[in-house]
Amino acid sequence: MGILDEDVRRVRDETDIIRIVTEHTQLKKTGAQWMGLCPFHGEKSPSFSVNAEKGVYYCFGCQVSGDVIDFVREVDGMDFAGSVEFLAAKAGIPLRYTDQNEGRRKNRRKEHAEILQKAVDFYQERLLTDSDARPARDYLRSRGYDGEVARRFSMGWAPDDWSQLARHLKLSDTELQATGLGGINRRGGQYDFFRARILFPIFDAQGNPVGFGGRKLPDAEGPKYKNTSDAAEYYSKSNVLYGLHWAKAEAGRTDELVVCEGYTDVIGCHLAGIERAVATCGTALTPNHARLMGRFAKRVILAFDADGAGQAAAERVYGWEEEFGLRFAVAALPPGSDPGDLAKSDPNGLRAAIEMARPFLEFRVDRVLERGDLDSAEGRAATATEAMILVSEHPDAIVRDQYAMRIADRCLVGVD
Repeated sequence: MGILDEDVRRVRDETDIIRIVTEHTQLKKTGAQWMGLCPFHGEKSPSFSVNAEKGVYYCFGCQVSGDVIDFVREVDGMDFAGSVEFLAAKAGIPLRYTDQNEGRRKNRRKEHAEILQKAVDFYQERLLTDSDARPARDYLRSRGYDGEVARRFSMGWAPDDWSQLARHLKLSDTELQATGLGGINRRGGQYDFFRARILFPIFDAQGNPVGFGGRKLPDAEGPKYKNTSDAAEYYSKSNVLYGLHWAKAEAGRTDELVVCEGYTDVIGCHLAGIERAVATCGTALTPNHARLMGRFAKRVILAFDADGAGQAAAERVYGWEEEFGLRFAVAALPPGSDPGDLAKSDPNGLRAAIEMARPFLEFRVDRVLERGDLDSAEGRAATATEAMILVSEHPDAIVRDQYAMRIADRCLVGVD
């Protein structure tokens, strides 16, 4: 089951590799080659070479190489079929599949993405032009987001109307419900899922819209956030990360992702120059999130309240480090602040907190040592015991020994 070999060859032969690569890094023609900074590792001098005639690339620094399909697989974290489909869509090349049912499933997913993109465009136009969206525009400006920022992040406004989107898109009942954009009331009429909310479109890693996060205005009633339901055919909050398609380029260069809690945290980070930031969509980190992040980076910085959340997440984090080859660290943000607020009030402080992120266990142990009573023998013993409970959760005996010696030194106790 897969794409016909003939169609794969056509996609490879008819795709301009220079056009694809320059979406991720600038290239300059040098003789028969094009040279630029490698999108797969951080560097200051260009070592990434592309041969347009042969349709291949090679990095003299990290030795990655391949054709245009390989490039998309690596830079976008796709499998082979997904890379071919992505390039075929860009080139307008229809694909045939060895399994006809597979072809129908792919076409259905493509149709859903096109419907959702129309919804993204509709909502953004409402935000930028409708008079009833003025309170939303005022709120966004108070957060430091002007029209340019709204366009950059595809923000929108769902009108306070029961069915304006449904009337605009003219979808069948099945399409409206399958895309998560609306539903059917008891009288058989269509209604919109989002009303009177600022919308943050959620895209998959390839930039296809899969859902929305909707925030109410400060004085409005109802829950602060409302997300596309997991009942939608192609949306699952445990499988998507907000902002990943914007973050993946910098993640590829730095081998690092910064995980925040909310949409505005991600936007704030990007505006502060931290363009490798992503967020979960109203849920805690899941194994699928960890697996997804591992396709783009191996170091994950948690930029939220990891002191509280860390108590429950420790075993999962250590398991994910082992299973997916990840390394988790924690950014120590000022108490009561989040990346979105800090990006506006102290962007340098936010960048410094990210740069000085500490390994997950080190952060948790240091918090215990900082809070503990180290002035009395009883206090030092209690602090050491509390810290060692955290250390005992780590699966690596060598790591446990290293932290045990550190705790013993700080608390002036012996090491068993």
